[in-house]
Amino acid sequence: MDTVTENKGAEAQDVTDGFHLIIDALKLNGIDTIFGLPGIPITDFARKAQAAGLRVISFRHEQNAGNAAAIAGFMTQKPGICLTVSAPGFLNGLTALTNATTNCFPMILISGSSEREIVDLQQGDYEEMDQLAIAKPLCKAAFRVLHAEDIGVGIARAIRAAVSGRPGGVYLDLPAKLFGQSMDSQAGKNSLIKVVDPAPRQIPAPDAVQRALDLLKAAKRPLIILGKGAAYAQADADIRALVEKTGIPYLPMSMAKGLLPDTHEQSASAARSYVLPAADVVLIVGARLNWLLSHGKGKTWGGKTHKDWGGQKFIQIDISPQEADSNVRIDAPLVGDIGSCVSALLAGIGSSWTKPPADWTGAIAERKNKNIGKMAETLAKNPVPMNFHSALNVVRDIVKANPEAILVNEGANALDFTRSIVDMYKPRKRLDVGTWGIMGIGMGFAVAAAVVSGEPVIAIEGDSAFGFSGMEVETICRYNLPVCVVIMNNNGVYGGTDVNPSGSADVAPTVFVKGARYDKLMEAFGGVGVHATTPAELRQAMEEAIRSRKPTLINAVIDETAGTESGRITSLNPQAAKKK
Repeated sequence: MDTVTENKGAEAQDVTDGFHLIIDALKLNGIDTIFGLPGIPITDFARKAQAAGLRVISFRHEQNAGNAAAIAGFMTQKPGICLTVSAPGFLNGLTALTNATTNCFPMILISGSSEREIVDLQQGDYEEMDQLAIAKPLCKAAFRVLHAEDIGVGIARAIRAAVSGRPGGVYLDLPAKLFGQSMDSQAGKNSLIKVVDPAPRQIPAPDAVQRALDLLKAAKRPLIILGKGAAYAQADADIRALVEKTGIPYLPMSMAKGLLPDTHEQSASAARSYVLPAADVVLIVGARLNWLLSHGKGKTWGGKTHKDWGGQKFIQIDISPQEADSNVRIDAPLVGDIGSCVSALLAGIGSSWTKPPADWTGAIAERKNKNIGKMAETLAKNPVPMNFHSALNVVRDIVKANPEAILVNEGANALDFTRSIVDMYKPRKRLDVGTWGIMGIGMGFAVAAAVVSGEPVIAIEGDSAFGFSGMEVETICRYNLPVCVVIMNNNGVYGGTDVNPSGSADVAPTVFVKGARYDKLMEAFGGVGVHATTPAELRQAMEEAIRSRKPTLINAVIDETAGTESGRITSLNPQAAKKK
């Protein structure tokens, strides 16, 4: 080899580029998985990331990839990464980014974008769009990196913004020209940042802790509400100790189910409509008094009208001081991270805490046992065709026998019935529609849950909800993930019985193709499809899916008259004053 060739080789070895700096920055910060969809200008980046050892899970639609990244963030406390193309791909991912921010899931949406000098002059570039401006109002933070030297800072800022304080979604805009920019490799390495303590503990003030303890100590009918923030905190042992040492009944929100087993004697889930209006002091851990808790007022809480307060005193643990007093008075705000706040409460409780009065716990137990008995009678029935109860009784048994499995759940009736029927036994095993109550999270959540945990995933889907992300069954098959999808097929949105009032040939807006065979869709991609019309067939199919770990879709045919309009939130549907 001559000297000129050797010098050229040496020079080539000393240069890095935007592609590799982004990859190195992610790896430096412990990011090992990217969820996305390749295309201009990020196709080569996806290839190079995979070659560098990152796991790249490619989806059929960016929204589903974004949902996967969001729930991966919830499960791991590290920002999930979603990678999309520019403009339309970015917009598809933006729905998931906004949902992640609303739910406080740490996520980073990384999108390629068009060239700034053309976009800013609106000269009509390929997929021209000012993506940063669009993203800013819809997420926690948004950044753009224009120069390779700034990639390390951009990635570091995105990571810290996503996980610090109240977690949320972050947008990172990477113009196409950035990827090919080159710089000295050593200078590039030196420009990267390993983020130190991205989510530092926030210790509650001692006087705030004492105020909360004094209020709890004086309570005659105390109640603890656990939200998904409590599950995200991964302070499982301390939260359980707080509940058990105080003896206070608790009510888990849907994604907090399993922090303590739903069968725990202090669980008040089966007496929810009694404990909310009857409680005098309520400790809220990682939940917000939003619509899911009737804003802390109204008839749910004992108020005479929807605006009336019920008279409860509230203690609220939240990392954001702005959350307090957002709907009703918070008598004892406890600002800090959940782990630190719960630890401080435990230290103050000590070993001589007086348990709640027996008349309170006894009244809850009486109502709880009565409702559990009624549910048992309903679940014991075996109607033909199946209904939600008889089908979900099977799911209930399967989850009990496989507590490590992760349950993904979306729909209207499919969501509501599953939440109340299927008990959870371990933390962060139930993943659902969250704060917005949206449809479309199902398959994205299922893919991420399987990838992140390696455990079997059971996705209970309404047939309408499945339609939003159903094509991702190909993704499940492509990566051979242990996901068992169960579709509650009642022929439509809420049910299949609506009739077109005009009398024309078109079916009603809420009605689907009758007798649809969703199982054939899974078979088309090499997975296992099962058509189940009885609880016995459903049970056999689910047991085999868990045993084999093969991608499986079970088309569970249920009575098309089962369920109600919008499930349990029918009251949110506006009603016309004029009757025709």
